[in-house]
Amino acid sequence: MSTLGPDRPDRPHQIDPSHTSIDPDAFALLICDWCLEVQPGQQILIETTTLAQEPAAALHRAVLEREAWPLLRLSPPGIEADFHRHARSQQLDRVSEIELSESREADASVRILAPASANPLAGVDPVQVARRSLAQQPLREARRRWCITIWPTPVLAQRAQMGLEEYAAFVQRALFLDHANPVAAWKALRARQAELVARLAPAREVHIQTVRTDLRLNVGGRTWINSDGRRNMPSGEVFTGPHERSANGTIHFDVASAGRGEDVDGVDLEFVDGEVVAAHAQVGDAELQAALATDAGARFLGELGIGTNSGIDRATGSTLLDEKIAGTVHLALGNSYPETGGTNRSALHWDLICDLRKGGTLSLDGEVLIQDGQLVQ
Repeated sequence: MSTLGPDRPDRPHQIDPSHTSIDPDAFALLICDWCLEVQPGQQILIETTTLAQEPAAALHRAVLEREAWPLLRLSPPGIEADFHRHARSQQLDRVSEIELSESREADASVRILAPASANPLAGVDPVQVARRSLAQQPLREARRRWCITIWPTPVLAQRAQMGLEEYAAFVQRALFLDHANPVAAWKALRARQAELVARLAPAREVHIQTVRTDLRLNVGGRTWINSDGRRNMPSGEVFTGPHERSANGTIHFDVASAGRGEDVDGVDLEFVDGEVVAAHAQVGDAELQAALATDAGARFLGELGIGTNSGIDRATGSTLLDEKIAGTVHLALGNSYPETGGTNRSALHWDLICDLRKGGTLSLDGEVLIQDGQLVQ
């Protein structure tokens, strides 16, 4: 079971959270040219916290150099929790017109995760969080090209049980920024994943087994997506949307994850005809139950993914990274991606991770594809 570090660094006043060994200009080039493919005249929305001012400024420069228009949104730490604490009912259940206009008008957007707190919404009523998430659905649907990425901060390093520079080096490897040509490295990963997609495409039944897992899913006719860093950076996964009523059996998720307000770990789910009929978490069970109560689609699966990024070799407490660990499989409760053929709709999309490296298998129509985290040739 994963363990999580403390919420704050020991001496934050001695740490510049925006300055790490990662070259912000190299980071900006990767986001602009690989993830967003910024073109002259485009409008590019950049969103992050004030803890990522250095990479945000580098992105701002890079967008301008490509003769596009950057729109920079820097938020102070804690502002999201502040919104939930002070918003009135109509503000929780709607989005502002200016936010919606930005999402509709932006040709591409990037959100850099750079938190100051391990759980920015800790202490916020989960019902309020669910209402806000549901109200933001039009924003998500309005986005065109988009990317979510990450920048090392002290709290992320603490959560991963690393020093800041050690964690920055870890993230650098995950982003392939340790390669002489990061874009070429991402192209190579895309080619490897294309071979995996070709093996998965004809399959009908996926069977996941570990000591505490025995789950069967139907993926027949669904589309597998090659996630090559365009939307998630880092990426390194292939995923699809399982048939909504096909999941039967039990699964144990042994990698801790951040819920919408609290940490959740040691999750056990039981499915009958696609629906979660029993659920328990060793840590954060109230958070799990609140998530399942989000709406009618929250108890059904929206995604099945397989991690392939060998640069991410251990859990860090960040789902963006952890779901890409080579040798793991993840299932998302809630909303499906339409491009997979999935039809489940929910304000929730929560990835939960099962580590097959600890003695597990993933089989396709009775034939083992992954054994103990390794692809079977």
